[in-house]
Amino acid sequence: MTNIASLPTAIVLTDGMLHESDAKTAHGLIRGTERFHIAAIIDATHAGKDAGEVLDGQHRNIPVLPDVQTALAQIPDIQFCIIGIATVGGILPAHFKPILHSCLEHGISLVNGLHDYLNDMPDMQELAAKHGTQLIDIRKPKRRQDLHFWDASIFEVTAPIVAVIGTDCALGKRTTCRLLLQACQQSNINAQMIYTGQTGWLQGGKYGFIFDSTLNDFISGELEHAITSCWKETGADIIFIEGQSALRNPSGPCGSEMLVSGNAKHVVLVHAPKRTYYDRLPHWGAIHSLESEVALIAAYGAKVIAIALNTEHCSTEEAFAFQQQYEQALGIPVLLPLQEGVQKALPILQSLIA
Repeated sequence: MTNIASLPTAIVLTDGMLHESDAKTAHGLIRGTERFHIAAIIDATHAGKDAGEVLDGQHRNIPVLPDVQTALAQIPDIQFCIIGIATVGGILPAHFKPILHSCLEHGISLVNGLHDYLNDMPDMQELAAKHGTQLIDIRKPKRRQDLHFWDASIFEVTAPIVAVIGTDCALGKRTTCRLLLQACQQSNINAQMIYTGQTGWLQGGKYGFIFDSTLNDFISGELEHAITSCWKETGADIIFIEGQSALRNPSGPCGSEMLVSGNAKHVVLVHAPKRTYYDRLPHWGAIHSLESEVALIAAYGAKVIAIALNTEHCSTEEAFAFQQQYEQALGIPVLLPLQEGVQKALPILQSLIA
């Protein structure tokens, strides 16, 4: 268990977006991180509430405060402000800028996971230099000399590799991956996770890379390098890969690299039964059926070993009805991660371990 007192204190900025799916970075940090002590969320819309209760009804003792000034008055030694949103295209909302300026002026460094880099903004650079603070752009691409090309070393890995992928974006793939990791570790299984997004790093991930800011020619190699390094250094019994986007989301088709280049022969597939269109946009096209996605994954030579349901817009009764429906149709475990956890997947995961 990480000692919170040893972690740097951070606040997370969502500024009116805490309840939206674009705040999934904040949502991940609220659920847990081994890299920072999250002391508060800055969001005037939800001020006075507990962040966990806004997220999923679970009290987590993380207050939502209206502004940075209130946070400074209540929280000692704030070291970082983390931008807690992941917008389409990674664009920094204009109304965030004055709040970020205020942080820098009060000696708080900024951690940014967007494609808009703070280090490219003269106003941010000037304030950071003046007040001795850092601008940390975690989505900034690696230098060419630090990138790896795929070299087939993945075939040396003997631990089972499980990709946690989804039928669309923003379904809870990372959360499901972390829950599977924790469930295995609680059962004395040496499980490890490969992060592929900025939130995975923010939550303390040791092995991985940020998929969508990596030069395309090196994605396969970076994935392979993360998996092989993890396996060699930890002796992992099982390795989970955090998925990104979806195999057939036209705005960012992703997942085949994990099945082919990452040699993941097992999949936990995350699905939202009530979501009809990719990214909820009709003109992007209808999400393919769960059965169709399972068949596509099989065509890649991998097997779906469990389904995890995102039950957005479902009543409790509907969630359990969908669970029963898919278990009967597919004959594999169907998880309700937020309602029941992921323990149901443990027997099949244990069976994969030689």
